[in-house]
Amino acid sequence: MSTDAPNDTYGTPVVPGVAYGPAAWVRRPETPPASAPALAEEERDNAWSRFQEAATVVSNRLSERAKNTIGTASDVLQMTAQMALDKGWQREVRKQIRKQGVPAVQAAMAATDTFVELFKQAGGLMAERVTDICDVRDRVIAELEGLPEPGIPALDHPVVLLADDLAPADTAGLDPERILGIATILGGPTSHTSIIARQLGIPCIVAARDLDIIEAGTPVQLDGRTGRIELNPDADAAQAAVAADAKQRELAKSWRGPGRTKDGEDVQLLANIQDGEGARKAASSQAEGVGLFRTELCFLNATTEPSIDEQADIYRPVFDAFRGKKVVVRTLDAGSDKPVAWASVPDEENPALGVRGLRTSGIDPDQLPHQVDAIAKAAEGRDGATWVMAPMVSTISEARWFASLARERGLIAGIMVEVPAVAVMAEQFLAEVDFVSIGTNDLTQYTMAADRMNPNLATYTDPWQPGVLALIARTAEAGRKLGKPVGVCGEAAADPLLACVLHGFGITSLSMAASAIGAVGAQFSQVTGEQCRAAAEAVLSAGSADDARAAARQALGA
Repeated sequence: MSTDAPNDTYGTPVVPGVAYGPAAWVRRPETPPASAPALAEEERDNAWSRFQEAATVVSNRLSERAKNTIGTASDVLQMTAQMALDKGWQREVRKQIRKQGVPAVQAAMAATDTFVELFKQAGGLMAERVTDICDVRDRVIAELEGLPEPGIPALDHPVVLLADDLAPADTAGLDPERILGIATILGGPTSHTSIIARQLGIPCIVAARDLDIIEAGTPVQLDGRTGRIELNPDADAAQAAVAADAKQRELAKSWRGPGRTKDGEDVQLLANIQDGEGARKAASSQAEGVGLFRTELCFLNATTEPSIDEQADIYRPVFDAFRGKKVVVRTLDAGSDKPVAWASVPDEENPALGVRGLRTSGIDPDQLPHQVDAIAKAAEGRDGATWVMAPMVSTISEARWFASLARERGLIAGIMVEVPAVAVMAEQFLAEVDFVSIGTNDLTQYTMAADRMNPNLATYTDPWQPGVLALIARTAEAGRKLGKPVGVCGEAAADPLLACVLHGFGITSLSMAASAIGAVGAQFSQVTGEQCRAAAEAVLSAGSADDARAAARQALGA
């Protein structure tokens, strides 16, 4: 993107807000020498034990942090904790130490290099794990060498944080009081950095290619609405922009539901949750219910399929937390970046386009009926209807089969709209089911033929892309025509500006991290339904994601 002045640099905006302060860089630790003198035979068992102890310490430390966070941050930390104990990685380290006499530090490095190469060759969402496993390696090496844990530097004043990329564990531990804003050279709109920054309410820009021109300590103004980063801005003007943004943030904090436009049009605002604990925390927010219960995240540690009763016991606390309110349960979206041992195909060449979601029924026809049985059992006796939807549905016959499966058990049947074919034929699919929910993260990835975790493709994986917006509008129109609900549960729902556009399209519910609901609700309280529809009409004439944002801002007066 061209810049307006020499002091400007740009990236892809992912979390709105304005930040002003000195820049601080996150630097990864220096890599130890790749080779070292071989261990004597009698030293190898001790080296292997030291590695195991260090990996366990790192895993436990990350797991403990996961317990003290919520939403996506908790999920990310838990998955990173599991990676430290990954059997394949540890097996490779053990081979390096015991068979070849490689010291523990160098063995961890060599084993990691092996997996990095495998992940890069696999591409797709597997490539995202490169950052994860390198971060785990650095933490284990620091533990082995008795060094401080790598990551965000200790800060004694607020800063705008800059990085090539942020490891998931770093992002999940950010302190919004010290981190005014975030900008990274890598990353995309649905990367862990973006998702967690949005959950924490930290203005964020990713894919800022020229970011490394900024030296540590340089005053910068970061605008998460436009993607602009200005070096050495006028201090008074920057502080005024921050003050105006702070006023909007205070409005978000003080906002109380339900969701409603300035002229009284209802907007159902729901929470994305991953387990009973997350549901209880979301119930204390302004969420009117649950729009996405990610059931697969309950089973990342399970090596075998739990029984129907065991699954029901896991699901029941979610229903208990939202008695009498809407709860939408998504059946397992296992595979790709969320491998569940008993519901995934290992070592797929292209997992994002592989056996995931509903498609796992082809390799285990009993798994999905068992899960729907468990959901129905968990919901027995609850006040209100229970909604259930299947991910990665691609054909009419799949939608019809899943609808019958759910309805036979007294559940409201729906599907996810992630595959573009479903959006293109939205009316035909909606004729088979009771509702649909649009997963904008995957719909954007598949529509734009761009891996949403590839930092070089952040421009393409922006949900403001006109092609993606056109498919969402088409799906919403089909819902209006047939009188059936059409929700959005992807990250796009948490963007206050885009949320207004989605309402203008006719989307009936928006589901997001509970922490994002205040900002979205506050935005709706300042605009009318007519403004939302004008914004929706305007973006469909846009030629780019940036043009779509600008058109929406103009229509909404934002």
